[in-house]
Amino acid sequence: MNKATFALGGTVVLWASAFPAIRAGLDGYGALGLSFLRLAVASAALLAAAPFLGVRRPRAKDLPLIAVCGLTGMTAYQLLLNWGEVRVPAGTASLLVATAPVFSAVLAAVFLGERLGLRKIAGSAVALGGSALIALSGGDVGYSTAAWALLAAALVQATYHFCSKPLLRKYSGLEVACYAMWTGTLFSLPLAPAALHDLASAPPAADAAVLFLGLLPSALGFVLWGYGVARNTVTTATAALYLVPVVALAVAYVWLGEVPSAAELAGGAVSIGGVALIGLRRSRPKSVKAPFTASDAGKESLTAPQPGPGRGAP
Repeated sequence: MNKATFALGGTVVLWASAFPAIRAGLDGYGALGLSFLRLAVASAALLAAAPFLGVRRPRAKDLPLIAVCGLTGMTAYQLLLNWGEVRVPAGTASLLVATAPVFSAVLAAVFLGERLGLRKIAGSAVALGGSALIALSGGDVGYSTAAWALLAAALVQATYHFCSKPLLRKYSGLEVACYAMWTGTLFSLPLAPAALHDLASAPPAADAAVLFLGLLPSALGFVLWGYGVARNTVTTATAALYLVPVVALAVAYVWLGEVPSAAELAGGAVSIGGVALIGLRRSRPKSVKAPFTASDAGKESLTAPQPGPGRGAP
């Protein structure tokens, strides 16, 4: 296993483990406090590491778009995700959030004029149908409301992917993640009083979950993702993220003892199938040019559009 493959595998494990870690953090913190503290810890870690990672200062003209990315992909996403996991099990939450590519495809069609095509339309319908099955499987209004909040989290994550595309033509995936994390933390400052209130009474296990979330899935996860994406083709990197819900279900079972219902598993399988259908690419005729290699991917990654570093990220 080369270093790039190891980095992608590490990203999958870290981002999958964030879903049960959120449930553990919610045992001592509310959704508001947990959102702020996770972003604050991750921002501090990335700020300390930025000089060693070669993170450049963004251009002033890019700051408005960076602010949109931080507000959607970090602040709003964390709030919706944490609120949703108050009622929805961690593994099930990962299945719902995995529908983000569906919303990305719709946004591209609406604002960029990209053709969805029958395959993408069918995949979107299948994925959303599976998500609806999950949302209706809980049997109570609170569960369903939380499930729809998690779908909203997938929507704002997709908005982040969409808005980050222009930035990824100028900056690396890691740099965009850092900019978004820092601005997202600034937008979440009004949540700081709730975090301080919870901090006084939170048990050590919840404190440990907060540190884990900020340092590993958020900070280290984005570093590994940036490394892996820069040294693989876009297709290879994003395909690895389809494993996040699978690993999240396993980690949630071991860590929290969560066993999803048959309806949740069925809905999740349908959703992942729909997302995979969207991600399929038509085979192209072979070119007379030299084959595209991993080293070429590393060279092209800073100039060609890359996947948003939060696709599938918890």
